[in-house]
Amino acid sequence: MPSGSRGTVLVTGVGRSRSIGAGLAKGLAEDGWDLVLSHWRPYDDRLGYAQGAHDTEDVAEVCRAAGSQVRVVEADLASEDAPGELVTAAADTGPLRGLVLSHTESVDSSILDTTLESWERHFAVNARAAWLLIKAYAERLPTAETAEVTGRVVALTSDHTAHNLPYGASKGALDRIVIAAAVELGPRGLRANVINPGPVDTGWMTPEIHRLAREQTPAGRLGTPEDTAGLVRFLMSDAGGWITGQLLYSNGGFRTS
Repeated sequence: MPSGSRGTVLVTGVGRSRSIGAGLAKGLAEDGWDLVLSHWRPYDDRLGYAQGAHDTEDVAEVCRAAGSQVRVVEADLASEDAPGELVTAAADTGPLRGLVLSHTESVDSSILDTTLESWERHFAVNARAAWLLIKAYAERLPTAETAEVTGRVVALTSDHTAHNLPYGASKGALDRIVIAAAVELGPRGLRANVINPGPVDTGWMTPEIHRLAREQTPAGRLGTPEDTAGLVRFLMSDAGGWITGQLLYSNGGFRTS
């Protein structure tokens, strides 16, 4: 499909080549979307997972080779101004048709050792930024009621709770924000859904976690970024326009095992 024929999608959280965000970007590029990819290098450096010197640009080059126009923007989504600035940057590149929110703050801690600073940063990045991104995007949608699809939001969530308290709590808030957007903005043509991809090893799993997660997945293997991308691509397609306000599990049966 020719570049630009479908419009632009903003994809957050494309900081490392080995990430769900990178898989989402590549899949959307193959479907003919132009892309704005956001990342925040200090977060990836802080986690210490394997990465190259120019991972986001490397992902962008793969997407460009598929025919997409791609812009890379570094943004700290803990800043209250960053979401609006990011949506403006995305809209400036072409008709903004959707948001795919795969950014996150995720640092393990529990009830007794979570710090107030960590709690506030998790909620700023995982919940507040999602709300502000959706709000800034929704302000660009047509105001008249319509049965047509005018925009799409897809966000990634998680089941983590115990010993990952601020992450799990803020992801729970994210779920409610996205579903609220589906209801409140549905008459204006917005479709909004949440995906829980289950355990996907993007560099954070120990061998023991990898083994346990695989054993608890009825499909017999762990998920991959491409598995999540397949569902996102469907939701962003014409065929996915009837699905909205859902928390979808794309996890090989992990939740039911």
